[in-house]
Amino acid sequence: MEQEEDRIQDLRSKATELFLRKEWKHSIDVYTELISLYHDKISNPHQKNLEKLKKSLCLALCNRAEARLNLQDFAQALKDCNEASRVENTHFKTLVCKGKIWLSLNRYALALECFKEANLDNHELENSEILNLYLDKCKKFEFLSRTGALDVSDWVVNKFEGKSPELAEYIGSIEIKKSEISGRGLFATKNVDCGNLLLVTKAVAIERAIVPESSFEGAKEQAQLDMWKSFIDKIMECIKRCKRTRDLMCRLSNGENEDGLEVLDIDMFRPEAVDSRFCNTKIDDKEKLLNILDVNSLVEELVSAKILGKHNDVHGIGLWLLACFINHSCDPNVRRSHIGDHVMIHATRDIKAGEELTFAYFDVFSPFRDREERAKAWGFVCKCKRCNLEKGVCSNQEMMEMEMFLGKGVDNGGVVYRLEESMRRWMVRGKGKGYLRSSFWQAYTDVYDSERLSSKWGSKIPMMENVLDSVVDAVGSDERIVKLLMRGLKRKNGHKGNGILEMEKAMKLGRGLYGKIMKKQTLKTILIQLGGN
Repeated sequence: MEQEEDRIQDLRSKATELFLRKEWKHSIDVYTELISLYHDKISNPHQKNLEKLKKSLCLALCNRAEARLNLQDFAQALKDCNEASRVENTHFKTLVCKGKIWLSLNRYALALECFKEANLDNHELENSEILNLYLDKCKKFEFLSRTGALDVSDWVVNKFEGKSPELAEYIGSIEIKKSEISGRGLFATKNVDCGNLLLVTKAVAIERAIVPESSFEGAKEQAQLDMWKSFIDKIMECIKRCKRTRDLMCRLSNGENEDGLEVLDIDMFRPEAVDSRFCNTKIDDKEKLLNILDVNSLVEELVSAKILGKHNDVHGIGLWLLACFINHSCDPNVRRSHIGDHVMIHATRDIKAGEELTFAYFDVFSPFRDREERAKAWGFVCKCKRCNLEKGVCSNQEMMEMEMFLGKGVDNGGVVYRLEESMRRWMVRGKGKGYLRSSFWQAYTDVYDSERLSSKWGSKIPMMENVLDSVVDAVGSDERIVKLLMRGLKRKNGHKGNGILEMEKAMKLGRGLYGKIMKKQTLKTILIQLGGN
């Protein structure tokens, strides 16, 4: 008996030491042995000090749950908390730990219940302060998860100093449907205004590494390969722990039989989706897993993304389960912003109910033939409305000659004038003009940014504002459009750059670029700064 007590004391001391040193895996092993000994002693009908043993068991279970929480093994952590609650249903540390687990799983209402219950049994000032922080966080996240009303103004104003803002998961007015582009896609279920958030979701896993732009090609490739290997390891670890993530990943495209894929209910991706909806699927085929990741992983540095608060040399790759359903189009209507491990999807122009959400996998301000080559490199043929229109137009000799002049140091005013005259002869109307102007964007930029060329060609080509309107209508907002407009405003109105009507147009473009995630004054400050670049 005395040896057993000594063994328990040794294990308890060792587990506590490992726990305080944050050696989570080793502490779990020791706590597991300690818990087993407690169970043996409690099951002994002649055991004395039963209540004291139960309290010790409860604490050991709670600490093991905390260690598992830190390893993001949420399912096992919850099991420990539930067992501890059966021993003592008002145990303060257990309730707090369980609340933190629910918070990590984005189950804000359940987390709030735990913290409220813990608060009822709390008699210490220090604990009250911690609990109030958790209670406020749950209330804030629950509101954000319903409304998507994010505001990162303070962080942006402080030039992204300090820790990135904590974000809540949010799924807006979207659904998954069969796509005419490829396989399945995300679609708007109601009209969406430019800048409105449609989705905020955290990565299943993400890997980042510093890859200096000055690195030679071989070093870059090796760094990217190392990132990919580390990313795969993180995914493997995640799907081992979480049945829900594993099942959802198995339902993603692996690049084969796109038309035969099941159309998933959007509710399966909500944090509150019940476990019974998910199968205990196994991914035994590593090649299948690699194919799934190859098709669905997103690189943070794509042209359609805005990465807030990140150093330029840091490159990242991640898997975001709902965002990966968004298909490519050369006339996109959404962009993504990255904050920490979260991705936010917002409308870059007004979107109609039933319209598919699309973003660009490569630069939409490239001529048709360049985009066609890049699509092939990605492994697909783009059949969007823009490519279908340009495929016919760009096959004629006159268009090919104009494309040849791009980037050759010629007077781009002549290229713009010739294109505008050609579109008039070919009777190109509506979005068609925006498509072709986007393909020759560099030529238009060179002209409108040059006082000499603007003066020379001003009476022969459309006004800059009209061209920008048609380009935004065709491909949505883009930083280069905003910069061109703001530089024009600066020249027109002096250094203030704040003509009321023009600034209102710039603000709408800014919302399309960044989304409605910051206050008007913050956005205005950023736009004015862009005009100086």
